Amino acid sequence: MANSQIIVGLDVGTTKIAAIVGRKNEFGKIEILGIGKTESVGVMRGMVSNIDKTVNSIRKAVEEAEIKSSVEIKVVNVGIAGQHIKSLQHNQNIMRDKIQEEISQKDIDRLFDNVRKIALPPGEEIIQILPQEYIVDKEYGIKDPIGMFGSCLAANFHIITGQVAAASNLYRCVERAGLRLSDIVLEPLASADAVLSDEEKEAGVVLVDIGGGTTDIAIFHEGIIRHTAVIPFGGNVITDDIKAGCSIIKNQAEVLKVKFGSALASENKDEEIVSIPGLRGRDPKEISLRNLANIIQARMQEILEFVHYEIKSSGFEKKLIAGIVLTGGGAQLKHIAQLTEYVTGMETRIGYPNEHLSSTVPDEISSPIYSTGIGLVIKGFESLKEKEELYLSESETAKQFETEGEAEHSDVSAHEPPQHVEPKQPKESFFDKIKKIFEGIQ
Repeated sequence: MANSQIIVGLDVGTTKIAAIVGRKNEFGKIEILGIGKTESVGVMRGMVSNIDKTVNSIRKAVEEAEIKSSVEIKVVNVGIAGQHIKSLQHNQNIMRDKIQEEISQKDIDRLFDNVRKIALPPGEEIIQILPQEYIVDKEYGIKDPIGMFGSCLAANFHIITGQVAAASNLYRCVERAGLRLSDIVLEPLASADAVLSDEEKEAGVVLVDIGGGTTDIAIFHEGIIRHTAVIPFGGNVITDDIKAGCSIIKNQAEVLKVKFGSALASENKDEEIVSIPGLRGRDPKEISLRNLANIIQARMQEILEFVHYEIKSSGFEKKLIAGIVLTGGGAQLKHIAQLTEYVTGMETRIGYPNEHLSSTVPDEISSPIYSTGIGLVIKGFESLKEKEELYLSESETAKQFETEGEAEHSDVSAHEPPQHVEPKQPKESFFDKIKKIFEGIQ
């Protein structure tokens, strides 16, 4: 296979940085050629806090992925998250002059152009505009208005915004690591592609991605994204609570959480004890697993209450038939699904990123901790497909224009110069703006 058919997802998280190399097989499933993973140093709550340390961590992850996959990595898809990510609902409409003509893509583009002009706080930009439904002359629930007739075209949009400075720092880290960005993708949307089925999105589902620094939420209904949110708490806060509550160092607290932690204290017996080695010859410390679970449950319950608040705020709480899907590193905590059901009253399952993976992928790669990275690979293939379809569409248009020009050639005066049609310029995206900012400060 050619390198053009290989996509690399780079997940720059708070606790880990993972580079995942994937390609599609003949059945349309994704094969993972290699994964590079390293500890994330320089990222706090999903945002870059130290450029040099983050660059070094990215290089280590990419080098490991190159060795395992035997692929030279130059271009990556990167996820963006962090507490600076916000979302809002917006309704926009336009009046059409030529109501006798069908609604075309030009009308849709004009509607999107008006949305891009909405006022935002200083330093924030629109990352993504997601149409939820179109309205033509007060007729609601239209998914594709092209070809219809009407004087007023409107739409309800879900708009995702973020800080330009945070995205610029992420862009700078990737460029300094010797890589080129193909695209910046919102992490909860990438994770959703990896762990959710189309049926779940249609029925109504909540994706909860519990990472190290943040907990990301994405709500889908009728196949459409309805609500997104970022809670500035994740697995690292639980580790810090264990460290303080048990009077141990952070590394020991992390091991305790991963190996012996539980989200339900009632599932542990009082006599269950684990011994932690003492520091520099000191006596070992005995810790009750029930007390450990009490610490974890208290913080996890607080995070899930924030999640429940976001679900209720979305207005879709009663319409989410598929319930909640948990993914991310925090989803590996024992009894987390039961605690989630207790707090929210909604059916819950753990989401593994094996929905689009080939059967030959090792079980280790199907872990929830790789949901975002695998989702970035999936998004990369979706973007490739869209570009191919756009290229084919433009080719067909060009051929049609040439054919029409030849048919009308006999009616054109010999001395009249041919009309030149300017190619349609692509809209400037959030990623393009970040690229310009970075190039301007080099």
